[in-house]
Amino acid sequence: MEMSNDLDRLLFFEQARKISEATYASNPLDADNLTRWAGALLELSQFQSVPDSQKMIQDAISKLEEALSINPRKHDALWCLGNAQTSFAFLTNKEDEARPYFEKAAQYFQQAVDEDPSNDIYLKSLEISAKAPELHQEIIKHGLGQQTLGAGPSTSTSSNSTKTATKNKNSSDLKYDICGWIILAVGIVAWVGFAKSQMPPSPPPPPPR
Repeated sequence: MEMSNDLDRLLFFEQARKISEATYASNPLDADNLTRWAGALLELSQFQSVPDSQKMIQDAISKLEEALSINPRKHDALWCLGNAQTSFAFLTNKEDEARPYFEKAAQYFQQAVDEDPSNDIYLKSLEISAKAPELHQEIIKHGLGQQTLGAGPSTSTSSNSTKTATKNKNSSDLKYDICGWIILAVGIVAWVGFAKSQMPPSPPPPPPR
């Protein structure tokens, strides 16, 4: 299945969310399903306004914490939880409010690495998490946080409208530079898990002669 544009992605992960929700109703102790559900919510959060995105990320965090209450050593849930904490932090426009989320993210990434030390994605996430607070500070320092971090749309007079448009574009580009690989990776996890859940079971082997 190829997700060629944003609409395809939106529809795909909305379907994944609904399937996970239905699965949860019949089996609330399925940690894999909770992790897939959270991954779909993180993907869908990209299509929301900042306040709605934050609510959706918090919902994903709740699902991942529930998965870890079932299986505390589930490394993919730990890693997704680190991503969720990082994503929420970058949508926060104050350093002191974002800092606890970055700190939690680093802890979860470290736990994921501890559980699966050979996983290159986990290692890369842990490495980048150390730089995340500095990147967040740079966003605020250069005034790019109004769009990226949810301070609302910036106001301007007609004399500087071109400058504002350029600034907003830079804000969007920076947001994807920082968060894009994280959300994409979470989406891959959700997509693979969803695809596996839809595969028919393998036929039993033929009886021995």
